[in-house]
Amino acid sequence: MTLKGHCLCGDTRWEAEGPMLWACHCHCADCRRQCAAPVVTFLGVRSSGFRWTGATPGAYASSPGVTRHFCSRCGTPVAFQAERYAGEIHLYAAGLESPEAFTPRFHVHHAEKLPWIALDDALPRYEGFAPADAPEIGEAS
Repeated sequence: MTLKGHCLCGDTRWEAEGPMLWACHCHCADCRRQCAAPVVTFLGVRSSGFRWTGATPGAYASSPGVTRHFCSRCGTPVAFQAERYAGEIHLYAAGLESPEAFTPRFHVHHAEKLPWIALDDALPRYEGFAPADAPEIGEAS
């Protein structure tokens, strides 16, 4: 499978070959603040199958061991990397070329969910990080 995405202005583009490892909604305060959104939706892919195909993004070390990538021209957040997830890069689902074909599988940091967000899905909710053995984590096509 090949996934493609880009920022708002189209300068920063990416491609990921191989399976999506997981797909989730994140409610943590850092992700919300970085995207100025009440919830942020990610997908994880292997770093080995990932490449930037447009302008190299800017990078911001938002906390120890965490780098957030963004378009240097328009400012769109495009990716997240953390030492905690060695060998993975996390991409913002809204930046996919076909986000309508994407389906999240679970929620993380649900304990930080804003109280005025009403969720009516039946997806699993994890109060913090999802455990590595969560059934929703693993290669999906």
